[in-house]
Amino acid sequence: MRAVLDHCVGGVEANFAADALVLNEGETTGRLYVLIDGKLEVLKGGTVVATVSEPGAILGEMSVLLGKPHTATVRAATASKVYQFDDAAAFLKSQPAVALLVAQLLAQRLNAATTYLADIKRQYAGSGNHLSLIGSVLESLVNLTGSAPSPGSDRVPERLPDSRL
Repeated sequence: MRAVLDHCVGGVEANFAADALVLNEGETTGRLYVLIDGKLEVLKGGTVVATVSEPGAILGEMSVLLGKPHTATVRAATASKVYQFDDAAAFLKSQPAVALLVAQLLAQRLNAATTYLADIKRQYAGSGNHLSLIGSVLESLVNLTGSAPSPGSDRVPERLPDSRL
């Protein structure tokens, strides 16, 4: 993703101290960030799901492309420098090479997710438990149309009888 850095004309350099929040899950900013230097953590529902340290890594793209609030929180794990684009949609329209790189990145993520789900489906085929739902999940991913995608699980955890949750 380092190639993205060559196309960041017009981006404002922003510095984040360790533990500073870059993006908040659930907020809509219209911003896109490109990592220049440092290490960022991606959190979903308060759980770290990824660490990003490769210069040129893009953050905030899902929110911009879907026109929805950010699907995760991004926090600086170390002091970090990024390019910030306040009007990310305009930036992507003006930089088709970056838009193509974002599309390739998203395709790689989808490929990894479906490959993983297919592997789970093979491993637990016929088990009769909740993992048998993987086939339905794969089917819905393959047949997903442009209408109202909703990535991740936003369900409210069920309450246990003794109210531990």
